[in-house]
Amino acid sequence: MRSSGSHQQLLNFGRGRPPLNWLLLCFISFLALIVILGSSSSSTLNSIGSSSPVADIYKNYRRLKEQATNDFLEIRSLSSGLSRSRELELCGKERENYVPCYNVSASVLAGFNDGEEFGRHCDVSRVGYRCLVRPPKDYKIPLRWPSGRDVIWSGNVKITKDQFLASGSLTKRLMLLEENQIAFHSEDGMNIDGVKDYSRQIAEMIGLGSDSDFVQAGVRTVLDIGCGFGSFGAHLLSLNVMTVCTAAYEVFGSQVQLALERGLPAFIGNFNSRQLPFPPLSFDMVHCAQCGIDWDSKGGVFLVEVDRLLKPGGFFVLTSPTSKLLGGSLGAKKGSMLTPVEEFSEKICWSLLAQQDETFVWQKTSEVHCYTSRKQGGLPPLCKEDYDAQAYYQPLQSCISGTTSNRWVSMQNRSSGLQLSSTELAVHGVHPEDFLEDTQIWRSALRNYWSLLTPLIFSDHPKRPGDEDPLPPFNMIRNVMDMNAHYGGLNAAFMEAEKSAWVMNVVPIKTTNTLPLILDQGFAGVLHDWM
Repeated sequence: MRSSGSHQQLLNFGRGRPPLNWLLLCFISFLALIVILGSSSSSTLNSIGSSSPVADIYKNYRRLKEQATNDFLEIRSLSSGLSRSRELELCGKERENYVPCYNVSASVLAGFNDGEEFGRHCDVSRVGYRCLVRPPKDYKIPLRWPSGRDVIWSGNVKITKDQFLASGSLTKRLMLLEENQIAFHSEDGMNIDGVKDYSRQIAEMIGLGSDSDFVQAGVRTVLDIGCGFGSFGAHLLSLNVMTVCTAAYEVFGSQVQLALERGLPAFIGNFNSRQLPFPPLSFDMVHCAQCGIDWDSKGGVFLVEVDRLLKPGGFFVLTSPTSKLLGGSLGAKKGSMLTPVEEFSEKICWSLLAQQDETFVWQKTSEVHCYTSRKQGGLPPLCKEDYDAQAYYQPLQSCISGTTSNRWVSMQNRSSGLQLSSTELAVHGVHPEDFLEDTQIWRSALRNYWSLLTPLIFSDHPKRPGDEDPLPPFNMIRNVMDMNAHYGGLNAAFMEAEKSAWVMNVVPIKTTNTLPLILDQGFAGVLHDWM
């Protein structure tokens, strides 16, 4: 009976549905098989992809994604920390013109004088609280680029109408279109302060047919000292010559503020006691038009600073009514006593190329042996070898720098294209593969940025991502600050894509100093301490 019963159960099992635990076992086995096959196929694909250029693209993408994730988490932690403490309040009206590290009253109390009170003194001008600096009462959004380069809202800058009318210098003559606007050109497109003729004059003085030949002649970067209202820099920028304006701190009517309002590269800098935040051999031309600097004072230390900033073969252009003290034409001065500026320029191996009216042009030597062939004990002496590494607001020194640098290459012998050659990259200790990888990363990143920003920057010209940019007035983005520029890859991507915006490349002083590489590409850049 027992055996027949067992047989009956087996028959029933064959005809009925399988038990539940058998179904679960089959399902788990099926999942395990999928996992095993998936892992093997994944390893196979990875082995294939490792030899494919597509893998590099995904590798770069993952790197960008990881960096973006880290940045987001850091920003979220900072924002949550602020929200837990208290929200930042708006600053009072008295801090409307606040600039970090610049406080004339505090500097005077600390004992600074003789112009140094207008310098950068972070230790004596630190504030004990943080607040959001509010815009001027009548502030309006700037006009779109490039219209905003030539017409600005008068309420956006701290300078009075009387100051405009009283200004009569070369780069400061303006025309008021209306009560609330300031224009820097006339309706026929000709600049009313004659800056186009002035630029053409300088080009002819250095042996060029026109100022449109500046780039071909090696003049790609210009430092404009005491830039006035930025007209000279605006014109050169239209010729693809990157011109950076620098001027001393002013409580009201700041030249730097006005240049920035026009969308031009500018920063506050004082020649009086400290070096500007650039490495040696940075600029192709240094320009001064009535910039208010007594060049032959303090033993010529200001001219030595210009020499430090100039590349080999670079030009120093000086235009000032006081230049008349230098005498008449070059031919008339032969055999006459040299002026202090001319005499000192010979000591630092400069040659006077030309003089026209109140404008003089000197050229820095491109031969290092000029300095070593001077008379024994010649002044100023050569700097020590480790001096070139110090370039962040160091005290002015009366010694010739850059002569031992491997960047000592005549500006006329550099690559004319945007990309640096492998030899030029080797000078900076950068491998071409690393430089190319950085360029490709930012090229892709800029396409993504531009697609995301398209609905905002082309609000008057709606378009879909990937469409061509509309015709002028172009867009609302006039400039971009890259807070950690590295090789300047974002700037290069903007140039390659022909976007109508320039980039201020900031190199933090706590990172590897890549600013020489950035400047050698013809970009604008500066050293800065974000802390």
